[in-house]
Amino acid sequence: MDKPDIPLPDEEYSDDHRTDLKKRQPKPWIQSELPLSFPEFIHDQPLIPVRMVNEYQYCPRLAYMEWVQGEWADSADTVLGHQAHRRVDKPGGDLPDADNTQDGERIHARSITLSSARLGLIAKLDLIEGQGDELVPVDYKKGKRPHVSHGAYEPERVQLCAQGMILEDHGYTCKEGVLYFQGSRERVRVVFDEELKAATMSAINGLRLIAAGGRIPQPLEDSPKCPRCSLVGICLPDEVTFFRRQSDRPVRRLLAGADEALPLYVQENRARLSKNGETLEVSVEDSTVARVRLIDVSQVVLMGSVHVTAPCLQELMRREIPVTWHTFGGWFLGHTQGIGHKNIELRMAQFRKSFDQYSCLRLAKGWVRAKILNSRTFMRRNWRGEKPPDDIISELKRYADQATRATSIAELLGIEGAAAACYFGQFANLIKRDNESASFNFDFLKRNRRPPTDPVNAMLSFAYALLVRGWAVTLSAVGLDPYCGYYHQPRYGRPALALDMMEPFRPLVADSAVLMAINNGEVKPSDFVRVGNSVNLNPDGRKRFIAAYERRISQEVTHPIFGYQVSYRRLFELQARLFGRFLLDEIDDYPNFVTR
Repeated sequence: MDKPDIPLPDEEYSDDHRTDLKKRQPKPWIQSELPLSFPEFIHDQPLIPVRMVNEYQYCPRLAYMEWVQGEWADSADTVLGHQAHRRVDKPGGDLPDADNTQDGERIHARSITLSSARLGLIAKLDLIEGQGDELVPVDYKKGKRPHVSHGAYEPERVQLCAQGMILEDHGYTCKEGVLYFQGSRERVRVVFDEELKAATMSAINGLRLIAAGGRIPQPLEDSPKCPRCSLVGICLPDEVTFFRRQSDRPVRRLLAGADEALPLYVQENRARLSKNGETLEVSVEDSTVARVRLIDVSQVVLMGSVHVTAPCLQELMRREIPVTWHTFGGWFLGHTQGIGHKNIELRMAQFRKSFDQYSCLRLAKGWVRAKILNSRTFMRRNWRGEKPPDDIISELKRYADQATRATSIAELLGIEGAAAACYFGQFANLIKRDNESASFNFDFLKRNRRPPTDPVNAMLSFAYALLVRGWAVTLSAVGLDPYCGYYHQPRYGRPALALDMMEPFRPLVADSAVLMAINNGEVKPSDFVRVGNSVNLNPDGRKRFIAAYERRISQEVTHPIFGYQVSYRRLFELQARLFGRFLLDEIDDYPNFVTR
């Protein structure tokens, strides 16, 4: 992966990283990594791609996350790097065996894949030049040549040297290589001397050692490498360091790439979703009713009897666009995705902690406390009653304090139920009452479900279904199992962890979307249908409510711990990543989101 350009002046680096960038200077007190030979006779041991050696030299944590945990995210730099390799990735020319080369024979071969059992490496060489058995690997890089000692940064030189060592293991003579920078169209000659070979072997051994150890390296601290790294939103270096050391240093703002893609909802009965080129088409009775570009779709939400063609489903899985399935009434059934996340290490840690009763209770108390406190804040902000809600606010605060002292899950369930009764008992005082019609039709007495018996409960149930669907997709995307919970015990067909993680966000997202739809007049009393004692939204009302819900989760909020602003949609992923860091014992406790 091509790295972002790093500023040159030494004053832009901390002392630790200034030392890191000068590792190429021989220092007698630096000890190289102990050699860890590749077990070439064990067939299930994969060869390490040479680019991972580059990543290790750049940042050991980055290499571990990509190689061991299977994490990946594109950035502007990685996309430009892919474009820079479009031409050289097309195979061309032949590489003869070292024993069959002729003296003076000119060799020019592109996109050649070679491996070395001795080193345990595999590499795709962009270009190989040379004469006879003396070859020169050429590695293409985006951007311009950096004006540093040796003409290039050490990670790129180490990667090129590893390619040369693989060529030597195939019987060729390889004394030097070339880095070609496409931005400035310059070639930088790299000599494979003993110092560079020692640094390369140290990087290979170090990468294999951390992979075998199964312990993720600590994040870099205040490094200029982090802000433009493609995995910064997954690694969370400043956030993890903040919790590990309780540092007073401000956390740098998390700048995630702008994602303009939005969910596509299809709820028309007997609709058909198909793929046509780079677009998705929704048709009803052979008549196309909607078209949307694939690049504009973040996920597909299907409600009721909707047919999806096989080519369309395959393309969605190929692009890692999840498809979620709901009943016509909105109940979440499950989701379809590709092969899933590769981070088995994270799921193993999740399963281990789920068998620890102390960890389950500890997490459950944090979720319930955060939910009650956020309900308290939500009620204080939106109160429309005649008298100030001081007694209700104090009572909710008392329940939140009780939750932290609960000694069992059963006791915690009782506290949560009492707090919910207190909260929903006053929910009617949050609803706007401008006219008698709205006052009557949106009257709310208590929370009920299965089935909801009034319009407000119908919207609350639908909003919670949308919220649990969003959390289930997010948890799967980061590598967690949404069905292995801690507070909500695992049960067939129930995404227990999604229900756990959504608890603090029920009032902030779901209840807020319901209140916004009612008070803004987006959903009207005529948007509901009643069958017996059951009330539900009709298709038009559901469409308007979905728009209100999506608008709510797109709103930005200031993180109470880190101080930067993120949308609720992005906040879900951030909290899921932090939960993963807790499961892997990188931070001591899971920080729940409690708004002020």
